[in-house]
Parts: sequence; C-alpha cells; structure tokens
Amino acid sequence: MTDTKRPVHALLVIDMQNDFITGSLAVPDGPSVIQPVKDIIDLPFDARYASKDWHPSGHISFASTHGKPLFSLTTIFPPEHLVRARGQDVHTIPQRGLEQVLWPDHCVQGTHGAALVEGLREDQFDAIVLKGTDHGSDLEGNLKEKGVTDLYVVGVAGDYCVKASALDAIKFGGAAWKTWVVKEGVRSVSTEGKEWKELESAGVGVIETIGELKAKLGVQ
Repeated sequence: MTDTKRPVHALLVIDMQNDFITGSLAVPDGPSVIQPVKDIIDLPFDARYASKDWHPSGHISFASTHGKPLFSLTTIFPPEHLVRARGQDVHTIPQRGLEQVLWPDHCVQGTHGAALVEGLREDQFDAIVLKGTDHGSDLEGNLKEKGVTDLYVVGVAGDYCVKASALDAIKFGGAAWKTWVVKEGVRSVSTEGKEWKELESAGVGVIETIGELKAKLGVQ
C-alpha cells in the first residue's frame, strides 16, 4: 500500500536580532538578508519558529565581564552553584574548563539589541527558542509533535548559529525530518563558504534560492 502521508514543512529563523544585523556583533551585509527572510516567512509553512540569543548582563562570554580585549580567548569554568544544583561534584570544576572566545556585549535580555529586527514580529512564530538561558521552547518536542517532515533553516550567521542549528537538527531529528538551509536567506561572517560543504557532508540539504524553495513547497 502506498504511503500518502502529506509533507509537513516547518521554518526555523535563526537570530534575526538587531545586534546581529546592525549592532555590536553585526554580520557583514546583514541588512540585506532581512527582506529575503521576510519573504520566506510569508510562505505557506505548517509551523514557524525563531531562535534568539538571550543573555543576562555580565554574561560569561562577554569580554567586558572579564576586562579582556574583544575576541581574545579565555578559559571558563561552570559556576559552582550550577554544579551543585545538578548534583555534580564541585571538585571536578578545575578539570572542566573550556576555551571561550570573548565577544562584545550582545543580545542582552530586554534590550533593543536582543529584539527581532524591524519587520519581524514574535507573533509570526509558533514559538521562540531563547538561547543562553535554561528557559524557552522545546523545539525538538514541538517538531516531533507536529510530525514535521522537512525543516528549513534561515538567518544569521551561516558559519556559526545557522550551521550549528542545522547540524543539531540532523542530530536530534534523526530520520524524523529532513533538514534544509536556504542559502538566499542566510548571511555569514566569513566569505569563504566552508560552512556549505560542511553542511552538505553532514546530510543537510542546501537550497540556493527562494524560487527553489517555493517549488519544493508547491507554491506557484
């Protein structure tokens, strides 16, 4: 018997926030991606989600927190109170250091820099995933509950959070859905383009244009 299950298409918009487009950690040519992303959001998806960086002030990844130069490296350790709260051994903290790039203050909770860019609204999305906090949407659970078969990713930056989100979608989605990145709706920090080969090698589909995306969605 032929399986006639209807495809279920979901969109994930990554970090389209003021600080990443025109602010303290702006992606090169960031404003040029706003209209393509808006056009993509308007397409007939079954569900739409957005992610936002959502840091507290004084975040551990900020150079200002450490009094060190921007983009320098430091070693960070898990806070003792979090280790205790998770029932873990605080004596292991010195062995759990991670190298961290120190960024400009960005996407601080409740600030203009953390807000979605003009033209995008939170009420356009089924849920907002807040990164940098323990709160937010259970995206994986939402996608599985809706029976999503195809997940499309756009936003910034292509070689950082877009890439990481698409790779996570492959990891957590398994065979549940196919993950795609729409290149016309992405801007990257680097112009080298290495992220696209890495994504394709991992099994992520790359759609070049909005026109190709429309064809896949069955839009005339």
